[in-house]
Amino acid sequence: MSAPAPIFVAGTGRSGTSQLANVLGEHPQIHRIPIETRFIIDPGGLRDLADALTIRYDPIVGDDALRRLSDLLTVRLVGRRDRDRGHTVPEAIGERHYWDAVGRLWTELVASTFDESVPAAGLGHADWPAGPFEPQSHRRAIPRYFGDRRELIEILRRAVDTMFGGAAADAGKPTWCEKTPFNLLCMDFLWELVPEATIVHIKRHPVAVVASHVDQPWAPTTVDGALAWLKPVYDRWLTWKTTADLTERRYVEVKAEDLATDWPGQRRTLFELLGADDFATRSTFQSHNLEHRNDQFDPGTREYIERTLDRVIPAMGYA
Repeated sequence: MSAPAPIFVAGTGRSGTSQLANVLGEHPQIHRIPIETRFIIDPGGLRDLADALTIRYDPIVGDDALRRLSDLLTVRLVGRRDRDRGHTVPEAIGERHYWDAVGRLWTELVASTFDESVPAAGLGHADWPAGPFEPQSHRRAIPRYFGDRRELIEILRRAVDTMFGGAAADAGKPTWCEKTPFNLLCMDFLWELVPEATIVHIKRHPVAVVASHVDQPWAPTTVDGALAWLKPVYDRWLTWKTTADLTERRYVEVKAEDLATDWPGQRRTLFELLGADDFATRSTFQSHNLEHRNDQFDPGTREYIERTLDRVIPAMGYA
């Protein structure tokens, strides 16, 4: 069987995305990028840049988008280590691949640069001269305008290929898998960037997702807070899905509960849908790892959650 296409894993968060990515990354043909890379769909990333240099273009918007992307790629992702795995993004991908891609971007995205004079802090108050350490100028970039969006997308795709493809090649594997839960809300852009990619959406019962969120340090700690966080995610996803034509897309939707109920059979089906041979991975889905959330809420709280998500639960495929 030929190598599978690149894979993006998506979900609401706390739905099994990490475990699914682990499973996929243990397949001999699929390299898991071992960290949420953050630079494709996060604010200031490639998705924002694509709009800023095309449909939202003006020199100010473009300069801001380039500045935010530079800060993301050269400051934030370099200095922030993943909570669970201890890597920075460049370390997880491979320093050489990461910086090769980042360095090439600026020559392809920037038309010109100039230094804008910065008035002294005392200007207008007897025109005091600038202090000895005040900046005298501010570096500005004039971004390219891409009338043909496809040209820009090809540049961004090459950066992704350099990073993710290089990491996969280093691991001796022909393709890669990247997991960021909110890939769920950015599928149109991900397919624009990598048209042949398969997006795997893993679902879990929404009540269990709420229960898991209230236990996370990065999420609201109350039921009302978790519902305020999650319900718009579900609503936006379900609204998008009613208008999306997925018939010509590589899209796979699985339930964590189904994977746990019949792991060998569901695993075999999953790999088949991805265009890969079955493989007995070390990581699995097991019912006891999912069912421990079933009794987390008292009956009244569970009823309240189900009432709040009364349309979401059946729409996500749960009774």
